[in-house]
Amino acid sequence: MSKTLRAMIIVLMVASCGGGQSPAPRDLDNACTILRERPEYYKAFRNVERKWGVPVHVQMATIHQESKFVSDARTPFKYVLGVIPMGRQSSAFGYSQALDATWDEYRNAQNRRSAKRDRINDATDFMGWYMNQTRDRNGIDLHDARNQYLAYHEGHTGFARASYNQKSWLVAVAGKVEARSLMYQQQIASCRLR
Repeated sequence: MSKTLRAMIIVLMVASCGGGQSPAPRDLDNACTILRERPEYYKAFRNVERKWGVPVHVQMATIHQESKFVSDARTPFKYVLGVIPMGRQSSAFGYSQALDATWDEYRNAQNRRSAKRDRINDATDFMGWYMNQTRDRNGIDLHDARNQYLAYHEGHTGFARASYNQKSWLVAVAGKVEARSLMYQQQIASCRLR
């Protein structure tokens, strides 16, 4: 085997190892553990809370539901005949699972052309921006994790049309987001964080 071929194989092997993305925090049921393990998360959440008014616990519960804190999360593949991959279910990507078009709208509106969905600071800022639009368009309080999540999932127009009422599974998921948000809120109140 030539040196060039060996070097190419090594580069391909390293590139396939995840591109340097960090794994999710270990204990996703404990907000204090998450924030201590990942102080950069806490800084990002607090920045968004100050800038956009979205509470830390609402951000955390939404990210938990969307990506389980996996920075490069993607939707599963669609398959034809059960074996032939035909692309992903949607363009959702990253911590916030923002769709391509919505992410582009955010980057243009906020003049953040270099923002990336797999960076916690950018993903949380996107969520703050989007949830503020939800408040302005649909009258949903920023502390209302359940309805903010429904609008996040269905879009502003879908939420206004109450499309979620035809999706009992989604209403159940929104209830779980609300419960997790309240759990995180109680946990954060007892954390000793800087």
